[in-house]
Amino acid sequence: MNSVSNALPQKVRQLKNFTYVIIDDNQDNALKTKATAESFQSLRYLAVADNYDDGLDIVLEHNPDIIFLEIDPLDKESKLSLQFINELHRYLSIVPKVFITTTNDSLSLEALKYGVFDYFIKPLESKELRKSLFRLEKEFGGVLISTAVPQLVSNIPPIAPIVTTENHETKVETEIKAIELIATTDDSEPIQEIEQEIPELAPEESESQEIVIKPEITDEEPVSDESIVELKESKTVSLVQTENIREKPLVICVKSYGDYRYIDATDICYLQADNNSTDIHLNTGEMITAFKTLKHFEGVMAHPFVRIHNSYIVNIDYVSRIHTGNAVCHIKGTTTKLPFSKSYKENIDAIIATIAAGNYLEI
Repeated sequence: MNSVSNALPQKVRQLKNFTYVIIDDNQDNALKTKATAESFQSLRYLAVADNYDDGLDIVLEHNPDIIFLEIDPLDKESKLSLQFINELHRYLSIVPKVFITTTNDSLSLEALKYGVFDYFIKPLESKELRKSLFRLEKEFGGVLISTAVPQLVSNIPPIAPIVTTENHETKVETEIKAIELIATTDDSEPIQEIEQEIPELAPEESESQEIVIKPEITDEEPVSDESIVELKESKTVSLVQTENIREKPLVICVKSYGDYRYIDATDICYLQADNNSTDIHLNTGEMITAFKTLKHFEGVMAHPFVRIHNSYIVNIDYVSRIHTGNAVCHIKGTTTKLPFSKSYKENIDAIIATIAAGNYLEI
């Protein structure tokens, strides 16, 4: 009996596999990081680099899940810093998770603005890396595997419905089908299974449900013109619903320390660069700071958002006036004037042309 109970199904947690690269100007520290990472079966090493250019190259070549990055190098010529993360956004739509490994703990707050996943003080410790991997696994979704013998798992009966009558009314109750395992002294005899016979539930006795029957097209029965029309109409409805979803206005989520701030893109008047962050100005006069560069927003936000300056992206729908002589754009309902530079003169011309292409009267 004990041999049977020991083989019962158990659920075991298995970490998702992640690939990684190491970018560190100090070879000894890079080897220590690699040694710690190799103690985890879920991590697979790809490559190592000791400077900015080679680091960018191995990331673009291997496209890893994780980057162990040094941001305060001993060798300043390696040019390693948090700016490396900004460079990744120029080439990748999905940037790998960045694990900072450094001896300088004063850069942790600055690193958070760049969206790093974790910040480690060297030398990298297994217990700290383990916590990060479980957090990362939680973000991607955990994997559960069963260690039970397949036959025993398949012999466990499903939950079956049982019909009982009371006062001429039918009730459906859910009950687990009982299984009795009979142990014998002779090991050659198989384990017997006794099942309770379960009556089938008649269709008219079940609870009322809405049933949708899809027409089947076979070679034996001819297809009428009406059936073809119905199929075409159902397909058309599906396409229209998809288009409605696609046309739903863009919503931007500004996430910071578990705080999810949702902004309708239609409420944004303009975006202004502030070092490595961006200030989002709304039509209500409110300003929200996002820890992404203006270059990042330029890459992910399309029409009606147009970059007109190194420091500004404007929403065309809020442009009330363009003065080409003074090189400024005026924002509707405010006294705000945004400068535009000569390098973005083509974008200004495009804004003027776009406004003129609508319901437009020039006096």
